[in-house]
Amino acid sequence: MYERVFAEFSAPSLKILRGLKLMSANDMNPRTAREAQQQKEARRSNILYGTIGVLFVLLAVAVFVWKSNIIQKHATAATLYYSAEAASADGSSSAAGSSSASSSSSTAEKTKLADVSVPQVGYYFTNIYQNFVQQNSSYISYLGLDTSKDLRDQTYPGGDNQTWFDYFMNQTLSQMSSIFALNKKAEDEGYAWNDAMQSTFDSNMDTINKNASAAGMNLNKYLQRIYGVTMSRSVYEAEMKRVILANVFSQSHSDSLTYTDDQMQAEYDANPNNYDVVDYKSVKIDGSAESTTDADGKTVDPTDEEKAAALSAAKSAADTMYASFQAGKSLSDLADADDKATFTDGKAGSYSSGVLMDWLFDDARRSGDSAVLADKDGSAYYVVSFGKRYRQEYNTVDVRHILIQPETGSIAQGEDGYDDEQAKLKADAKAKAEDLLAQWKAGDATEDSFAELANKNSADGGSNTNGGLYKQVYQGQMVGSFNDWCFDSSRKSGDTGVVETDYGYHVMYFVGTDLPYWQVKVDSTLRNKDFSAWYSSVTAGYTGEVANGAKYVG
Repeated sequence: MYERVFAEFSAPSLKILRGLKLMSANDMNPRTAREAQQQKEARRSNILYGTIGVLFVLLAVAVFVWKSNIIQKHATAATLYYSAEAASADGSSSAAGSSSASSSSSTAEKTKLADVSVPQVGYYFTNIYQNFVQQNSSYISYLGLDTSKDLRDQTYPGGDNQTWFDYFMNQTLSQMSSIFALNKKAEDEGYAWNDAMQSTFDSNMDTINKNASAAGMNLNKYLQRIYGVTMSRSVYEAEMKRVILANVFSQSHSDSLTYTDDQMQAEYDANPNNYDVVDYKSVKIDGSAESTTDADGKTVDPTDEEKAAALSAAKSAADTMYASFQAGKSLSDLADADDKATFTDGKAGSYSSGVLMDWLFDDARRSGDSAVLADKDGSAYYVVSFGKRYRQEYNTVDVRHILIQPETGSIAQGEDGYDDEQAKLKADAKAKAEDLLAQWKAGDATEDSFAELANKNSADGGSNTNGGLYKQVYQGQMVGSFNDWCFDSSRKSGDTGVVETDYGYHVMYFVGTDLPYWQVKVDSTLRNKDFSAWYSSVTAGYTGEVANGAKYVG
């Protein structure tokens, strides 16, 4: 090998020597020959060591490049495509209610839109995974997901030969494709980045910077701890902006949809069960047989005869209770006397498929009707009394608020001084809320100035970027004291106050009344239907495929 290397390195020197008179072996004396040989060996050693040195340098560079994650950062983890043919097929199948779109999409000719790097894919993948874990935290183990193990080594129970990694990656590809499509649609329509989007972005960045500081890290290190070593601030910010733009653009389209009274009435007339509610009283009598334990402590399931006997006993109890109810006794009192009975005082109950609601929402129902009903699965009986059926005509309300939460204490619950500390922290929060209200009253005292205070001071992440506003609030939507303040019969536009809840203290501003609640529900149905059709048309034909760099994700 070295001779070959020597020859390659020496070849250019032949051009220099060409044409010169070379000394013959007879012309060379022994000393000269020895010196020539030594020089030749020295040159060979220099070339050998030089070559080895170059190899060490290349190896060191390779190690540095790998450890710096340059390769991983720039590797393609997914590729986005668009197919007009697939988009047309998706649109047709949506209109026809067909499920053939996916097969059409997979075979249609497609155009490559973009390669997506590892950190870009990681942004969506991590967010989807973390949201899933948070939303399902109470029963995550029942889903067969172990958060301490590699997702690639765990089988996803809902798909053929899929791992949990495959599941989350498929969700990631779908979301990235949709975000890309919405950004493209916004660009085509001239929908540009605006102040509201910038405010949301600034708020999000402020939050994550505070979290990084609390963790004792700079922002890049903090992002890498959450999203992996390939993440950088620039990638994080760029992808967040894409998501914000897509969300705001989508919301703007939804907000632009309007419906006339005639359209809402037509929807109500076509589907009254979806919007009416009922008041009723019922008692459910459990008719299931109990399991027993044998001498060895093992559970013994009831026999068919025991099941039948338990159900028969439940029917007998229901018939007896019904007769007593007809004689004038209250269902609540009768239920109290039976340990297998559960009483329900139903207020504004919505329709759902089942023997009880089917009976209550029957067009033949009249106030005062009552009956004994057998559950469809043969496990219980109901004694039920019908009150009334109606649609909710009361007006919803629009309200702004500023949530001030007590600071976190330093004394653990149960330790000496805990109650006193908590009382002081609550008092401090109340004082701050009252000071903010006084500050507002001393200023312009307008809805806009209140909204500005809310954005700067409210701890409610659900409304502190839109001036603390909640629109079309319905009865029972908010916690007790908040709800009671909103629906006080004396409430009028411009009213303010401070309300205490379990969350802290709320500085309140009453904007005014809004649509009747039944219309809010109808409007929501029509809006969701039309928005879904628009969203499907915008995102149709956009797909994503996993690339080799996906091995660095997760």
